[in-house]
Amino acid sequence: MTGALLLILQAVIYFVTMAAVFRARHQFGIGIFVCVLGVMHFLETYLAAVFFVQLPFGLISPGSTVMFSGKLMMFLLLYIKEDAETVRQPIYGLLVGNCLMVVLALILRLYGGVAELPGYRPDLTFLDDMGILMIWGTALLFLDSIALILIYEKLGQRIANTLFRRIFLSAAIVLTIDQLMFFIGLHLVSGVPVSALYGGWIAKMAVAALYSALLVGYLRYIETKPTLAGPEPLLQVFDRLTFRHRYEDLLQKTGKDMLTGTSDRGQFEALAQSLIDRALAEGKPVSLLMIDIDHFKNINDQHGHVTGDNVLKDVARSLGGSLRSGDRLFRYGGEEFVAICHDLDRADAATLAERLRANVEATTFVEAGVRATVSIGVTTADGGPVSTERMIRDADARLYSAKRQGRNRVESAPAG
Repeated sequence: MTGALLLILQAVIYFVTMAAVFRARHQFGIGIFVCVLGVMHFLETYLAAVFFVQLPFGLISPGSTVMFSGKLMMFLLLYIKEDAETVRQPIYGLLVGNCLMVVLALILRLYGGVAELPGYRPDLTFLDDMGILMIWGTALLFLDSIALILIYEKLGQRIANTLFRRIFLSAAIVLTIDQLMFFIGLHLVSGVPVSALYGGWIAKMAVAALYSALLVGYLRYIETKPTLAGPEPLLQVFDRLTFRHRYEDLLQKTGKDMLTGTSDRGQFEALAQSLIDRALAEGKPVSLLMIDIDHFKNINDQHGHVTGDNVLKDVARSLGGSLRSGDRLFRYGGEEFVAICHDLDRADAATLAERLRANVEATTFVEAGVRATVSIGVTTADGGPVSTERMIRDADARLYSAKRQGRNRVESAPAG
């Protein structure tokens, strides 16, 4: 069997087996998938250090080319179908386990009377070398996984309609850096020649293309149900990957305004810019509507804060029922709401805002005898980049123009 065919066969068997185990996670749990990844880590590192196949373009290690690259792609699959918090668990487990192995091996050196068996002799130097390479490889895996997912998300804002290209470019960039960094450690520990550097890189690019094609096929024909709505804010992904889950839990708990049920100001701050950037990157306009309840202070003063709270709930319900399914509504603060509307030009945004205004005016409020109206400022961006602050500022200016002209009105203008 030729070396190239050997590597291809290994890669196909690796992916098919791992994909089958991953597919079965709903029946047997994700733990089996994680254990299969972890149990091969020693073999992967050992082969990367000592087993090479000579191809015309250089030395190729199945451990690094097939197994490590495959593991990285499995982490990407885990992220696509699950989430960033699930991805980090096996990475941290591998890192802790490898460090523990090195510490325990060092402790064994304290015992000088090791029993010798016929034909066998403990090679602690080999164990030391493997331990160093495994820790170095796991540290790189940690950084590689974060980089792979962040690049995957970033590319998703630019070329989200080409899944193969998105996956392949993400893997190619990360594996290029990884090849250089792991070779440095491998060369220092094992004296591997430089032909393994460029040979391994060429092989990794080929394997990245193969794994990308297999991964696309899996996502399109095996697990077709989408689990991620789209590219997430990069800082949000980074927070979860680096174990800042308490922050994420807090964000999820406070992501909804407790009174109105809309998304709150924190969610607006976290998501607004990415929503705007995504629309503009796709060549579509995006509109921001700043909505303010007219004379809300008078409602509180005349009828009390309980009535005011009910008015806020009723207005939020009216606004939410009048927006399109893909629009996002946030309570910005006090009696102000903000809506971000994807693929809505200035004229259509003004029409939508007028509908919101009219529906609020026609709302029958739960508090008898209470009426409320809203003024709305609208701004639209159809070419980027445009900051959230700029759109808020422009919409706010239009809002106060509507108030100066008598309230219960809509005013619109282009962003900037």
